[in-house]
Amino acid sequence: MENEVKVKLDQFRELVRKIRGYYEAVALLHWDLRTGAPRKGAEFRSETIGILDTEMFKLQISEDMAKYLEYFTNENVISQLDDLDRKIILDCKKEYELNKLIPADQFQEYSVLTAHAQTLWEEAKEKSDFAGFEPYLSKIVAMKKVFIDYWGVKGTRYDTLIDMYEPDMTVEKLDQIFSQLRSRLVPLVEAIQASPHQPEKGFLQQIFKKEQQEKFGLFILEQMGYDFEAGRQDESVHPFATSLNVGDVRITTHYVEEDVTNALFSSLHEGGHALYEQNIDVKFAGSPLAEGTSMGIHESQSRLWENMIGRSRAFWERYYGDLQEHFAPQLQDVAVEDFYRAINSVENSLIRIDADELTYNLHIIIRYEIEKMLFNEDLSVKDLPKVWNSKYQQYLGVQPPNDGLGVLQDVHWSGGDFGYFASYSLGNMYAAQFLNTIRKELPQYDEWIAAGNLLPIKEWLTAKIYQYGKSLTPSEIIVQVTGEELNPNYLADYLEAKYKEIYKL
Repeated sequence: MENEVKVKLDQFRELVRKIRGYYEAVALLHWDLRTGAPRKGAEFRSETIGILDTEMFKLQISEDMAKYLEYFTNENVISQLDDLDRKIILDCKKEYELNKLIPADQFQEYSVLTAHAQTLWEEAKEKSDFAGFEPYLSKIVAMKKVFIDYWGVKGTRYDTLIDMYEPDMTVEKLDQIFSQLRSRLVPLVEAIQASPHQPEKGFLQQIFKKEQQEKFGLFILEQMGYDFEAGRQDESVHPFATSLNVGDVRITTHYVEEDVTNALFSSLHEGGHALYEQNIDVKFAGSPLAEGTSMGIHESQSRLWENMIGRSRAFWERYYGDLQEHFAPQLQDVAVEDFYRAINSVENSLIRIDADELTYNLHIIIRYEIEKMLFNEDLSVKDLPKVWNSKYQQYLGVQPPNDGLGVLQDVHWSGGDFGYFASYSLGNMYAAQFLNTIRKELPQYDEWIAAGNLLPIKEWLTAKIYQYGKSLTPSEIIVQVTGEELNPNYLADYLEAKYKEIYKL
């Protein structure tokens, strides 16, 4: 490598490290804001987040960045770089091209708004006060629409937002995927509702002390390979995972004493996210490649650990005895098979994060369709509760009694994360396809889970997915691991096999 190229590469790397330093500081402030920061300081903290976030943004679209990108993307120069540096440069270039037209003051206004709105959302949800939250949400949507004009419309305006979470995914593709999935899942839900073999699950609604739930959840996280020297678990209104760096990946959960499964499956879900980020190759540290390749692939890992492992019969053959030890009075007379069927019962419910594996996808389709209406059909934010309630009646036959259990139940919109929700169902599909390959390549898979030997599964996932971070695209990952593009039939096959057995169909 010529000396000039080497010098400029060192300077470019220093700029990238500086950007990641701001990223870590902002992520830490967001984590603190949602895990116990004093409420009276929330507005001031939001302003601080906005300032730091904007400084990071300015670096990403700076003249220095533009000059480095122009220099390194020259054909004669880029050919001298190794694969890692090329990928970092191309990722920075994508970010630069996306955001270079957005004025820094508008970005800062948006960053402050969404940071503060997430705190206000917590209060609005608790009070079921959509009217009080609506002005903030309306402003977020309005600013998002302005940003879409800066970013450039991809097919439809909503396509632009989807692409940010799942590169190259479009409304056209998702409409087809969801239609294909719905055509197989709706008849299955109807058959289950008509089955006389409904699980008994009343024993799940007892009082399960928070302290014991916390102990068991930490034990399970340890069993799945979550590294507590590179992370921690705290409590928040809405569970989430946040990666500060490859050595600090934190998660939260939410405890409900009347339900032993809520916090546990939240921990498994967020733990799946964290395993991904904790096991990215350290060579990507300090670069934009030190994160998951897309939210669909990310959600595949949270959903794989939460449901395909955590709700499996083999998992509870091993861990049900431990759960009974933590909650002897409540579960001592409940057989493991009854517990397994109860935690996999299918019910048309109001709350997405509490939904079973089967109807969960209908919750996602509802949100996907509403977001399409917001950005492609100019649905007014003030009409969201009415549309939300109508779709819940249409798809799930239930009506939210208030907006706290309805349109305000998710944190995502308060943070401006429009386009994210489809990632959950895509994650289910990716996970089922990965599972199909795991079973072929690891014939001991179920035996290992039944023995509590979860680490070989984590190691397989690390070798196949985690280690690559963002250096491979979602399409490259799914094809490299399974030999084919995303195929929703694997999820439908998995759900049909599992639930036909549970409900004796």
